[in-house]
Amino acid sequence: MELRDVWFVFIAILWIGYFFLEGFDFGVGVLTKLLARDRIERRVLINAIGPVWDGNEVWLISAGAATFAAFPEWYATLFSGFYLPLLLILVCLIIRGVSFEFRAKRTGERWQTNWEHAIFWSSLLPAFLWGVAFGNIVRGVKIDANKEYVGNLLDLLNPYAILGGLVTLTLFTFHGAVFTALKTDGDIRHRARTLATVLGLVTAVLSLGFLTWTQIARGDGSSLVAMVVATAALVGAIVLNTAGREGWSFALSGVTIVAAVGMLFLTLFPDVMPSSLDDRWSLTVDNASSTPLTLTIMTWCAGIALPLVVVYQSWTYWVFRKRIGTQHIAEAH
Repeated sequence: MELRDVWFVFIAILWIGYFFLEGFDFGVGVLTKLLARDRIERRVLINAIGPVWDGNEVWLISAGAATFAAFPEWYATLFSGFYLPLLLILVCLIIRGVSFEFRAKRTGERWQTNWEHAIFWSSLLPAFLWGVAFGNIVRGVKIDANKEYVGNLLDLLNPYAILGGLVTLTLFTFHGAVFTALKTDGDIRHRARTLATVLGLVTAVLSLGFLTWTQIARGDGSSLVAMVVATAALVGAIVLNTAGREGWSFALSGVTIVAAVGMLFLTLFPDVMPSSLDDRWSLTVDNASSTPLTLTIMTWCAGIALPLVVVYQSWTYWVFRKRIGTQHIAEAH
């Protein structure tokens, strides 16, 4: 395995880590409207992810930076071709971060309600758009001989990509509901478990269709194994959630995300961005990568930085591991 192959795997790991971690706090953001009945319960949900949501976004920054350095042609084509969707995601992430911080700065009902709306929409839209983006990457887009995207925005809104967006939206919301059941106490915990079962069943139907479509279009033996793992883990997560085993259910919902995203990268390799116009114009790990010297320097840097990030985030989750409930909220700020 050459360094460019190693970096393809490393970037896949970064995206998997991002979707595993940011997935549940996107889901919790959506649940502020679907699950919470009043302002106190919305504060419980926000507090559940308050200590960790910003750290989860480190994985996105790392994935983007790694793509820029290791596969500059991929980065250039992706960010120019998907400019508007990625810009919308970026705006949502900015608004989302501001909403968490500004919501409690004033006690006025209108002020807090507006920021709560912002939390909901800036969680829902990225959860959907990431699936659309990756659906298009796997399906292939209009890339010409100059490695430039020559399609338009409507080309990105195809049935396969939209189904991918619905899968990530429902899967992340299910992941968030299971996390809520694991992290909270009292009535909201039981309602989160009930809602998670419903969301899990919807996710199972959508994801089975999307993964089957992916397997038929681009899959091989390894991607089929990943698909089976993702499906089995999702079913297990639903069953264990129903049985009240939130910890194991959350672990398996995470395995579902890991296997499903892993399957997408398995179907891509050795391409990083297939061309739907001509296979010869596809971006691959060979023609889109940086020089061996650049990849070598990056490998040393990543070998030092990644363990530190994992240790720090693990410590953060351990410190803030206890359940919270409405009894811990003195008043609705």
